[in-house]
Amino acid sequence: MMTSVDTDLIRVLADPLRLKIVTLLAHETLCTTHLVEETGAKQTNLSNHLRVLREAGVVETEPCGRFTYYKLKPEVIAALAGQFTELAEHARAAADRKRSCP
Repeated sequence: MMTSVDTDLIRVLADPLRLKIVTLLAHETLCTTHLVEETGAKQTNLSNHLRVLREAGVVETEPCGRFTYYKLKPEVIAALAGQFTELAEHARAAADRKRSCP
């Protein structure tokens, strides 16, 4: 059976700034102001990346007064990790299997 990895999610996480955001959110829930300080990105650029992460289901928002806090959805990251783990298990099992050429 062919193992499929969520390529759309990989594209979302492949951007260095988005990966930095995800890494920061893995440690604590942060607002946009904190993320601007931590990444050095411009607020508008950061907001666009956060929108992409939100639309991909990687983060969720939590309004708090005039601020919006962002929280990582660990189950999404765990599911992707599980897909890679399954892929690695298939590769180990197939290490000695070789298809002959015609």
